[in-house]
Amino acid sequence: MGPAAATGADTGVLRVGNASGFYGDRFSAWREMLDGGELDVLTGDYLAELTMLILGRDRMRDPSRGYAKTFLRQLEGVLGTALERGVTLVTNAGGLNPAGLADEIRSVADRLGLQVRVGHVEGDALQRPDALTANAYLGAFGIAACLDAGADVVVTGRVTDASLVVGPAVARFGWTRDDLDALAGATVAGHLIECGAQVTGGNFSFFTELPDGGHRPGFPIAELHRDGSSVLTKHPGTGGAVTVETVTAQLLYEVGGPDYLGPDVVTRLDTVRLEQEGPDRVRVSGVRGTPPPDTLKVGVNNLGGFRNSMTFVLCGLDIPAKAALVRGQIEESVGTEGLEFTLARTDHPDTGDTEAASALLHVHVRDGDMSRAGRAFSAAAVELALASYPGCTLTTLPGDATPYGVFTSDAVPQDAVEHVAVLPSGERVPIPPPTVTSGLQGAPVQHEALTGGPSSPATRRGPLGELVGARSGDKGGDANLGVWARTDATWPWLRDWLTVERLAELLPETAPLTVARYELPNLRAVNFVIRGLLGQGVAASTRFDPQAKALGELLRSRVVDLPTEAPA
Repeated sequence: MGPAAATGADTGVLRVGNASGFYGDRFSAWREMLDGGELDVLTGDYLAELTMLILGRDRMRDPSRGYAKTFLRQLEGVLGTALERGVTLVTNAGGLNPAGLADEIRSVADRLGLQVRVGHVEGDALQRPDALTANAYLGAFGIAACLDAGADVVVTGRVTDASLVVGPAVARFGWTRDDLDALAGATVAGHLIECGAQVTGGNFSFFTELPDGGHRPGFPIAELHRDGSSVLTKHPGTGGAVTVETVTAQLLYEVGGPDYLGPDVVTRLDTVRLEQEGPDRVRVSGVRGTPPPDTLKVGVNNLGGFRNSMTFVLCGLDIPAKAALVRGQIEESVGTEGLEFTLARTDHPDTGDTEAASALLHVHVRDGDMSRAGRAFSAAAVELALASYPGCTLTTLPGDATPYGVFTSDAVPQDAVEHVAVLPSGERVPIPPPTVTSGLQGAPVQHEALTGGPSSPATRRGPLGELVGARSGDKGGDANLGVWARTDATWPWLRDWLTVERLAELLPETAPLTVARYELPNLRAVNFVIRGLLGQGVAASTRFDPQAKALGELLRSRVVDLPTEAPA
C-alpha cells in the first residue's frame, strides 16, 4: 500500500475510513474524508440486495454497465488527492461488473493525467440461467492480494461488506487464515463502519442527545491493531458522536445470532467488548473467531413481475365502510388476483383539519401481466372519483406498472467458487478457499429469556424507549430487531421481560411468524430475527416500512409497565 500505509505500519495502527454506506449515500463524503484528517485506506460500500437488482436491470439495458456509476463521478474529484496522500481506495462499487469499473477508473486517471494501479476481484458471479443475478459473498483475501501487489484502488463485486476492511488489515498485518481472532476483530470493525454514518449517530434512537442534534454526522474511522482490536472514531470537528451506544446500535444492525457467519471466519458477537476510551473513541476488543463454514452465501435476484399502487383518502365517518366499498369496486373491475388492500387508520375524530380527519387506503397490485398491473388497474381506481364513497379523492395519478424483483438466498461450497484477484499488472491470482472449516452451519442456539428474574413489583407506565434503544433492518425477506438496555441496572429487566411472546403483544404483525431470539449480554442487548416479515424481499414488499427500518422505533413507542427503580 502507499506512503500513508507505511506510516501506519510504523505505529502498528491501520486507519480505515468509510465514505459510503449504500448506493446514494452522501456524495461529498469521499472528499470530506480525504480532507478531514489522516487515513491509510478509504472504503466505500455500495451494494445491498436491492442494489444488485438495480444493477442487474442496468446490465440488461447495457451489458457494459452493472456497476455503481456514482462512484466514478465521486472518484474524479478525489483520485488525485488520494494518490498524493497515499490513501488506498477499496470499494465494492464494481457490483456485477468489477472489471468494467476497473477499466473506467483507468480511463478517468488517463483523462486527469494520473498514474494509477488498479486491481479488482472477481469470481462472485455464478452462472444461473434462471436468475437475473446470482452472486456469492466472497471474503477478504482477494482484496489483500491486490493490495500486496501495490494497488492504489481495489474494486470488487459481491464481497461481504466487512471484507472491505478485513482485506486491507490482512495485507497490512500479514494475517493468514489461521488468525481467526484477528480476522473476527477486523470483521466487527468492518461491520461497524460499513454503513457509514450509522455508527456515528445516524439513525440513532437518542439523536436528540448528540452534540449537533444529529444534523450532519461525520463518517467513521476504524483504527485497527495487529491483534484485531480496533478503536472506532471520526475526524475532528465532524458532527454526530462515537459512543458505546452509537457503536452498539450499529453492531446490532442486520445480524442474527451470536455466530456471525462469514467466508473467512465465524465471528462470535457475544465476545465483543466495547469501552469508551475518550471523546468520540470507542475501543472494540475481545472478539473471538472460529473457522468459517464450508459454504458461501449466494444472493439471487429475479424479476417477479409488475406492480402498481394507488392510494385513496377516506375522510370523516364510516371509514371501514368506505374502504369496503372501494375494495368491492376495484375487485369487480380488475379481479381479485394479486390485489392487496391496506387501511392505515391515520384519522382522528372531531378535528377541524381534513388531513387529520383522514385515513389512507393503499391498494397494491402485483401481476405477471404488465398491462393488467398498469393502466388497467390505475385507470379503474381513477374512474371511481365520481362514483364511490363521499369525499372520494386519491393521492396518486394513474400510471404504468413497474417491474419488481424477488430476492432469495442459498449456499454453494466454498471450493465451487473461483475467487480471483486480478492484480494491477493484469496477472490473475486464484484465491484458494479455507482449508479448515466448521462444516455446514445451522442456526445458532436460541437463548430464551430466563424464568423468574428480578422482582419488580413497582411499575410505572411509559414508552419502552425511555429505557432502551433499538435498531432494525432487512435481510432478504426477514427482519432483525436489536434492542439494548441503556444501563447495567436495566439490563436484567429487559433480558427477562422482552420475550418472543411479549414482542408479539407489542408488535402484533410478528405473532404469526417464526421469531428467533438471541441474547448478547456484553452489549446488554437482545436481538430478534423475524422470519418472513418482508415477504419476498424489499423490492417486492408492499409493507409501509418495506425495509423494517422503523420497526425498532415502533417498538420503543409502545407504552408499557416500566420498573420504577430504573431511571429514564
